[in-house]
Amino acid sequence: MSELAQPARFAAERLTDRHYRSIAEIVQKQTGICLPPTKQTMVEGRLRKRVRALGLAGLNDYASLLFERGRLEEELVHIIDCVTTNKTDFFREPDHFEFLREVAVPALLAQNGRRPARLKVWSAAASIGAEAYTLAMVLQDMADAGPRFTFSILGTEVSTDVLTHARRGVYTKDMVAPVPADMALRYIMPARDSARPEVRIAPELRRLTRFEQLNLMDPHYPVDQDVDVIFCRNVLIYFDKATQKQVLDRLCNHLRPGGYIFVGHSESMAGGARAGLTQVLPTVFQA
Repeated sequence: MSELAQPARFAAERLTDRHYRSIAEIVQKQTGICLPPTKQTMVEGRLRKRVRALGLAGLNDYASLLFERGRLEEELVHIIDCVTTNKTDFFREPDHFEFLREVAVPALLAQNGRRPARLKVWSAAASIGAEAYTLAMVLQDMADAGPRFTFSILGTEVSTDVLTHARRGVYTKDMVAPVPADMALRYIMPARDSARPEVRIAPELRRLTRFEQLNLMDPHYPVDQDVDVIFCRNVLIYFDKATQKQVLDRLCNHLRPGGYIFVGHSESMAGGARAGLTQVLPTVFQA
């Protein structure tokens, strides 16, 4: 077979139904993400990158590596990195950031006993960091304008690959296009080489934003119990209803009284708001 024909044969190879079910079960157990048969083509496409990196013959050779040659445990992190979806944008669902600016932060700063004011914000499905850095831009903009306050932002993710990207804070120019021009001037640095289509988040924002690995399926989260704002958007849709409720309950255990939790516009609070939360917008709840 010619070299030109080999990539086509490689791309056409499919996992057996048994192997796909096994991988889907492992992913759901580890991350809560459901991978029905309709996702098989997507999963195969992503796993092929790992197959090529290992120099294997194809997908079923990779399945043999996992299930017959005892390499599942060491490959688990790579499987999760391959199949987890990490769609993110700067200023995605912008009305959330407007509500944060106009309502949530002023209300939090007005609480008694918060002098000097310091806000804790958690991006619980941070992906490559666009949401966390958007939060940093909005909060720094408000702090500079007054009243003065300090803040810290925690971004968490299960995928090690996206955490590496988030910590670097380097993005394409196209990706940061939604950032308002005045914020871009202050918080986004162009590449030293003008020919490179990359930019970097300013160091003062990177210092205020840290990224840690966290699996939302874990029974306990190593996060402070007095978080003021939690963003957990566009990840719950990948969980079944029971898992959604468990994750939301665990998240809310870290929310201080009066704090806010934001979910995605395509999501719900798993059958209704948890006891003790008040719905203030369709996708915003207050403790």
